[in-house]
Amino acid sequence: MFQKLLLNFTWWVNRKDTEGNNVFEGGFLGLDNIGVFDRSKPLPTGGRLEQADGTSWMAMYCLDMLVISLELALENPVYEDMATKFFEHFIYISEAMNASGENATQLWDEDDGFFYDVLHLPDMTRFPIKVRSLVGLMPLYATTTLEPDLMARLPGFEERLKWFEANRPRLSKNIITKDKTLTDGRVQTRRLLSVVKPDKLRRILAKMLKPHEFLGPTGIRALSRFHEENPYTFDVNGKVYRVDYEPAESSLGLFGGNSNWRGPVWFPTNYLLIEALQRYHHFFGDDFKIECPYGSGDEMNLWDVATKLEQRMISTFLKDEDGDRPVYGTNQTFQKDPHWRDYILFYEYFNGNTGEGLGASHQTGWTGLVAKLIHQCCEYNADR
Repeated sequence: MFQKLLLNFTWWVNRKDTEGNNVFEGGFLGLDNIGVFDRSKPLPTGGRLEQADGTSWMAMYCLDMLVISLELALENPVYEDMATKFFEHFIYISEAMNASGENATQLWDEDDGFFYDVLHLPDMTRFPIKVRSLVGLMPLYATTTLEPDLMARLPGFEERLKWFEANRPRLSKNIITKDKTLTDGRVQTRRLLSVVKPDKLRRILAKMLKPHEFLGPTGIRALSRFHEENPYTFDVNGKVYRVDYEPAESSLGLFGGNSNWRGPVWFPTNYLLIEALQRYHHFFGDDFKIECPYGSGDEMNLWDVATKLEQRMISTFLKDEDGDRPVYGTNQTFQKDPHWRDYILFYEYFNGNTGEGLGASHQTGWTGLVAKLIHQCCEYNADR
């Protein structure tokens, strides 16, 4: 499987990084219909769209391949070379995503505290597309921890890692380290590889966890509710392109009437956010806390934040105080009829305001991710 993934990874690197600057663009590498332009067609402005989400996918891909390489290297040391390749590639992508300055793409917007796509125009100017969407949350996905116990079993990879840290100090700032001194005086180092550093993590989560932005009653919306009253518009030669917050099905004919990433809750993307928060907690522990919901004054660690999100997603399928399940909305047959009310359907996505199921209703493998969330919540409550 690793060899096939390697071919696929190499294809994306060679085809969708035009300038070789570790910022990726093009079509369906990111999310297809979340933005202001149709990504499957040439841009009306000319040029290309440098994607925060597509680049985040590639950063996450690097870390997934790194983890697989390290696992394989425990049996076959030749994979330590592959692990080094993916480690270095991730570092270069992370550096590109966080770079600032005149010649940088500048996916990160320091004023807003968020990641955005950047429109690269034919005259070589760059213009940020300031849509608050899942595009700016996906950099959270790209994170993993290198534990000292594993490094001790892979001396070749550890040696190359330490060489990189010693000889590439500018790039090595993308590695977060925590040292622990053992009773025998030895120092063990834990390393966090992440596109998003703690200061940026806090600013992104501040938006993600606000109810009037991304935090819906049953999960994280794909588009911030901020755009309900503040639609994003972009004028190209008198034609206005726009993005509005639409919590349910698209009201417009854009992308074939299938523009369903502009407000609904999608379980797979929420699931990846939850796992990312858990990985951050694994590294930072209880020292890193943030308000959830943001602005409530109720601070908690990132594992507890992840658990709160799990509980919101699970509530999609649970009966409320009126005996109704949010997933079935106003459909009285499924809400009340004893022949139907206890048969749970798994929908493709869910209304960002109400949790009502939308799209295809045969997505057992797609939305069935909720099973793991239920399992984790049960374990969490049992521990308490």
